[in-house]
Amino acid sequence: MTTLELKLNLPDELAQRAQSAGLLTPEAIEGMLREQLRRQAGEQLRAMWARRPQEELTPAIEQEIVEAVREVRAEQRKKSGS
Repeated sequence: MTTLELKLNLPDELAQRAQSAGLLTPEAIEGMLREQLRRQAGEQLRAMWARRPQEELTPAIEQEIVEAVREVRAEQRKKSGS
């Protein structure tokens, strides 16, 4: 595990609301980072999918993509302990 020390400069109201909501705890920040990384991975996959030539997507290639996504998700679950 890596330990990082973060210093944030937030508007007072936002800092107070985030603190009241329990969002400034290490656990909450970890959860937000994991969620953002998941979203970014999804966005990258959608962008890759949109760039691919439509006529080149064969059932075999589609199955490879599905298997690759499953492997990545399994690895992420393993790392997160879920």
